[in-house]
Amino acid sequence: MPTMSLLLGSGGIATDERREIYRKMVSEHFSGFSEVLFIPFASHDHDAYTSRMQQFLGDEGPNLVAIDPSNPLESVMGMDAIYVGGGNSFLLVKELHERGLIEPIRERVTSGAPYLGVSAGSNVACPTIMTTNDMPIALPPNFSSIGLVPFQINPHFHPGRIRFLDGEKLVEHFGETRSKRISEFHKVSDTPVLGMWEGSFVNWDGSRGVLTGRATAFFQGQAAIDLNDGDVFDSGLVRSDQS
Repeated sequence: MPTMSLLLGSGGIATDERREIYRKMVSEHFSGFSEVLFIPFASHDHDAYTSRMQQFLGDEGPNLVAIDPSNPLESVMGMDAIYVGGGNSFLLVKELHERGLIEPIRERVTSGAPYLGVSAGSNVACPTIMTTNDMPIALPPNFSSIGLVPFQINPHFHPGRIRFLDGEKLVEHFGETRSKRISEFHKVSDTPVLGMWEGSFVNWDGSRGVLTGRATAFFQGQAAIDLNDGDVFDSGLVRSDQS
């Protein structure tokens, strides 16, 4: 079986430093590929989203070829590299199911086509989208997804204790934390969850992940573990120095 080549990003690339890291990683990930299939189905405006991402990547990045909505299967099978953009995970997985693209994308990537997913694009690389942060604005036939990695991802993860300005006063937000939501997921599933902090990436080859940035690994019935830049982990999110 060919080694897989996945680059999964949390999103949150709002600083100049993060944007430069992102562009560099995307260019390296798709090195040797002049054209990359872009799947914008997590957004409502496909053309504008594709154009915006092409401008963001600049001349140094690959040429993004928008998926043909009239024949998406041919687009997937006819391209050698795939980029699934961010947005709403429910909308994205609904489109993938209804257009019959779950299995074809899995087939292409497990056969060696490099895959880039950011935010929602990372969520759909998991077995399900059950650890997304998104509002359910669309109703997919089910929550199952492409299943390119054996663990779940919670993008845009943060540890909670957020403070915000209420007038001139800084007050604490007491809403449900990401950790609490993940613990609820672990009431119904024993699949480990990788909470990816903003600006983080994972390179996954089918059996091993390498982290760029910061993440927190969550397990059913066990304490969470912090992962740091450069850490290597296996399919169960166990660091190489712990196995």
